[in-house]
Amino acid sequence: MDANEARAAAADWVARHGRERPGFHGAYFSGSTIALAPDEPVPPGSDVDIVLVVDDQDPGPKPGKFLYRGALLEVTLLPAELLASAEDVLSQHHLAPSLRTDTLIADPTGRLRALHEEIARRFAEPHWVRRRCASALRIVEDGLGGLDTTAPWPQAVTAWLFPTGVTTQVLLVAGLRNPTVRLRYVAARELLAEHGLLDRHEELLALLGSAALTAGRAEHHLHALARTFDATAAVARTPFFFSSDITPAARPISIDAILGLIRAGLHREVAFWIAATFARCHTILDADAPEALRRDHAGPFADFLADLGITSAADLESRAKDVLAYLPVLTGTTEAVFHATVGSSS
Repeated sequence: MDANEARAAAADWVARHGRERPGFHGAYFSGSTIALAPDEPVPPGSDVDIVLVVDDQDPGPKPGKFLYRGALLEVTLLPAELLASAEDVLSQHHLAPSLRTDTLIADPTGRLRALHEEIARRFAEPHWVRRRCASALRIVEDGLGGLDTTAPWPQAVTAWLFPTGVTTQVLLVAGLRNPTVRLRYVAARELLAEHGLLDRHEELLALLGSAALTAGRAEHHLHALARTFDATAAVARTPFFFSSDITPAARPISIDAILGLIRAGLHREVAFWIAATFARCHTILDADAPEALRRDHAGPFADFLADLGITSAADLESRAKDVLAYLPVLTGTTEAVFHATVGSSS
């Protein structure tokens, strides 16, 4: 399926279903596929992200991932108040990139069009690039500075993992790149290579714990994750915000596509998503699985974390401190990318 066909499927879903949601304000595309040319194939394991803008301040669980007319869609709900002004959007690293280009699917009032045009015009202004870098950096500082390692183990791992991974997004924002979620380390490697800063990438991988991970070990862990993934999808009942990521429809993203990246030599970079998916599976298993099933899959998760150098809550605390201590270096690298890309310190 090419991008044009996938977008047509998404637009049809919005027209038939998204518009029916009470308080519907509009919809736009988000995520990595917005960069695809119309006739470019949608990469294996990629979904088409749709943002539904709604009145609700607390819109509830997102519809998530599902197949529609042969396309894998992921629908997220966004309160309209977060798009109150161009300045609100321009200062948020997770919002501005999608509205930088014309990604609109539905805009009944014309408000999203006006917002997009202003964001496109001001997106690369140094002041707003710096604001977005700062918003990403705060996630690292707040997440790791307040890390709760007394939470259930899969949740504690997640609480360490995601702020650690945002170190890559700080750099991507400075380089005017999409701060992607699943492939953040792959995208950061490409960016840093372009700027002759691959040593910094090695440091980011070391903070994650995957700098010395071999392709063979990564593939071994992925096969173990696949078994855990399938077992989890079969018993999942309790709703989590990530529930649609652990379903048969989402398997090509979290398993099949990751295997392709491992075999392409990006085994260290995909360790982030292997860890995230393992932790999410075990959060679901803790809620919904019988003890015997939880016990059967505990070992592979522990083995993978051990290869990242994590065997205890004390390790999470130590690694969080390492990342926080690294932030001055990260800030310097961010400045280098910023000056090379934006070309101004104003």
